Amino acid sequence: MDKRLLEILVCPLCKSPLHLDNEKHELICKADRLAYPIRNDIPVMLVDEARSLSADECQ
Repeated sequence: MDKRLLEILVCPLCKSPLHLDNEKHELICKADRLAYPIRNDIPVMLVDEARSLSADECQ
């Protein structure tokens, strides 16, 4: 994923910065405990498409 794009993307719910998880191809919002998928190098920034994270996954 392009680092410039990662710098400007924020969580659509809370506007917090997102963290890249390269292994799972997801963008993580620690504040809302959501993981937004990255498909074909395109982040899917829809809350309905995000998966909920456990407290352990947010660490």
